[in-house]
Amino acid sequence: MHSATPPSNPANAQSNTARALVIFSGGQDSTTCLIQAINDYGAAQVEAITFTYGQRHAIELECASKILQHFNIKQTLLDLSLLQQVTTNALMDSSAPIEDYDDAPPNTLVEGRNALFLLYAAIYAKSQGIQQLIIGVSEADSSGYPDCRQAFIQSMENTLQLAMDFPFKIHAPLMQLTKAQTWALADQLQHLEFVRDYSHTCYEGVKGGCHQCPSCLLREKGLAEYLAQRCASTAKE
Repeated sequence: MHSATPPSNPANAQSNTARALVIFSGGQDSTTCLIQAINDYGAAQVEAITFTYGQRHAIELECASKILQHFNIKQTLLDLSLLQQVTTNALMDSSAPIEDYDDAPPNTLVEGRNALFLLYAAIYAKSQGIQQLIIGVSEADSSGYPDCRQAFIQSMENTLQLAMDFPFKIHAPLMQLTKAQTWALADQLQHLEFVRDYSHTCYEGVKGGCHQCPSCLLREKGLAEYLAQRCASTAKE
């Protein structure tokens, strides 16, 4: 793991469109994005940035570190635990039960989280001359989170370009993919088993998943759907 090491004059940092920074949590989506970035750019041209913000468990962060070590990817870890001073939610309060609502996002919504992640990722990326930012958000399976929408990503890209006078490009390759399609992508990248076995998504922090929280149910339902589709396709051949 590395801390941020900006050059003495960030404005003079050499920009390289063939380098990418992945916002990386160790979950299914960001792990799939990381593997795709390695496939597209090459491992030597990819970095990852991970955030602590008062999560209710540390297992996902431990998984992130192990995954990045496996691929020999530089990790920058930033502390955004100040979020706890301005907001509360079930993802940051281990005593709060996780609840879904019919007419609103679930109480696991961390207000402004992706905006902060992209802002700090962009500040670091510019200091390293990296233009390409990659984030694993999905509008199709967002649970109603407003900061997982394409409109937000496009707006944030415009804002960061204007704020820093730098040609950032935000990639959200899972934006229109369901969880089943995200599993299909991992399979196309020949890493389905790796993502299944080494990433962590469970809200409750249970290794291997609790099989009950909304995140586990979405992940497992998507995998079952994709494997059924793959089996049916193989049977036809």
